Amino acid sequence: MEAFIKFADTLSTSMGKAFSWCIVILMGGTCYEVVMAYVFNSPTLWNFDFSMQMYGAILMMSGAYCLATEAHVRGDVIYRLFSQKTQAWIDLVLYFIFFFPGVVALAFYGYEYAAQAWKIKETSWSSPAQIQIYMVKSMIPAAGILLIIQGISEVLRSILCIKFGKWPSRMVVAEETEQILMRTSQEDDKKNVI
Repeated sequence: MEAFIKFADTLSTSMGKAFSWCIVILMGGTCYEVVMAYVFNSPTLWNFDFSMQMYGAILMMSGAYCLATEAHVRGDVIYRLFSQKTQAWIDLVLYFIFFFPGVVALAFYGYEYAAQAWKIKETSWSSPAQIQIYMVKSMIPAAGILLIIQGISEVLRSILCIKFGKWPSRMVVAEETEQILMRTSQEDDKKNVI
């Protein structure tokens, strides 16, 4: 189980970090468009669609990364008051009721959607440049598959927590804002004492 968890976490964090470079590419495209439009008075036809594809890539491919690093927004006001074992039971049940039906549908129907787009070499109907979008639609089932793999990892993590009463460690952990503020406040207090 631990080997699969490590594999899934490594895959999800690697894909998330790789696709985070889309932000740099997006920024470059936006800067190019601003210069072309306002300096040379020659806006491009393709940049809006390019930006939409970069946003889509970031959104679709960051889901598994967020799940692996616990970076998703969660309403855990009551949840965090429970013991870790109870949290694991809650997670285990909710993954099967809510998570897996949604991501399996995303992967399955996303595959059909992407396959149809590849078959007809789909272009953007709303784009004056008529850019090709079938390649980007391949990210829909890819994101679903990554989420399924990471979801299995989270289920295994829950099972280990139920068995041992403690959550297994993560490769990368998103830190709660309140924890960051408390740590910063404690560091400031130490500096003021010295």
